[in-house]
Amino acid sequence: MSHILMSASAAHGHVHPNLPVMAELVARGHRVTYPVPDRFADAVAATGATPLLIHTDLPDPAKGQQWPEGGVEVMRLFSDEARSAFAQITAALSGDLPDIVCYDGSGWAGHALSRVHGLPRVELAPHMVAWDTFEEDFAEAYAFYDTPEGLAWQSDMDAWLDEVGVGLGNREFLGPPDRSVVLIPEAMQPNRDRVERNRYTFVGPVIGDRSHQGSFADLGVRSDRPVLLVSLGSAYNDRPAFWRDCVTAMHGTGWTTVLAVGPYVDVTELGDLPDDVVVREWVPQLAVLAHASAFVTHAGMGGCSEGLWHGVPMVAVPQAADQFVNGPRLAELGVGEHLPADEATPQRLREAVLRVASSREIAEQCAEHNKIARAAGGASAAADVIESSKMSTSSHAGPW
Repeated sequence: MSHILMSASAAHGHVHPNLPVMAELVARGHRVTYPVPDRFADAVAATGATPLLIHTDLPDPAKGQQWPEGGVEVMRLFSDEARSAFAQITAALSGDLPDIVCYDGSGWAGHALSRVHGLPRVELAPHMVAWDTFEEDFAEAYAFYDTPEGLAWQSDMDAWLDEVGVGLGNREFLGPPDRSVVLIPEAMQPNRDRVERNRYTFVGPVIGDRSHQGSFADLGVRSDRPVLLVSLGSAYNDRPAFWRDCVTAMHGTGWTTVLAVGPYVDVTELGDLPDDVVVREWVPQLAVLAHASAFVTHAGMGGCSEGLWHGVPMVAVPQAADQFVNGPRLAELGVGEHLPADEATPQRLREAVLRVASSREIAEQCAEHNKIARAAGGASAAADVIESSKMSTSSHAGPW
């Protein structure tokens, strides 16, 4: 059996998607080491993996700390994290190097460790992956690379990669992985016919046991009403006006609306809450989706995957990043509607929720994608790829 290192940034959307894979690897007899700060230690330990406690300076939403929207600021956060985590992991694993490194796309420290020591590596991607014209298609989004700030960041990143002995520049290092397991429904992948299949393996959403997060019954929601879950994820949810609009939209419709507002919102800003609205900082999302008749989501890939897994009609209200791709994609798949944030008035929200929940066509597509998601292979298929990587290590990264 192998010693496997899993490396990811300290963010819910980067840690939680791969935990069922870690549980599967442990169940197969492998020893898994997972560097995380204390706030993720219990979730990692629940898989049977060993948490390696490290310090992080990444934002912690539970403390009201917000992530920047993107650009060079985010890249510097990740590169500073990589420097720090690499040093801590290297010191902790001296004399006990892993046989295989798994890394999330943000797990630059683990990726670097695999390069320095020539170890087999597999990316675990919780998001869409690159296709043959990805760079050209998103040229505008990556224009910051050529700004003075972007060039300075690249120089600093290259200096660190050279210092630790990675042997690649930042463009190659952050380019297409040697081998990637894609932890999303394949239907959510744009241009999937142009994705390199000998590099990327789609295994569908990887859903594990989350009973430790609580149950639907814990919310005290009435069982004689349809339930709407509204969530904007863990990073971009400081939207008090949006939450007020959701209350206005759904009050009196005969539904119970559950709002997962996150840590930034002062609930008193939402005004007097009627008895058909439940507001919590966090909810056990999978447990709620199992009972929900509709889901208003920011269209983060995790939320999209969980909605498809449970076959719940969705209204996508994207807030940032890849959500602007995912939201329209849900509508294209016929499992819901896309409602741009600046158009999400109470009336439009109410109409969209009632429409998706009552549509026979949407119900049929949700049922179909529910079956596909559950048959895609999940954690078992991901573990198969990881185990096979030990037999075919490569030190070459694909071109940017």
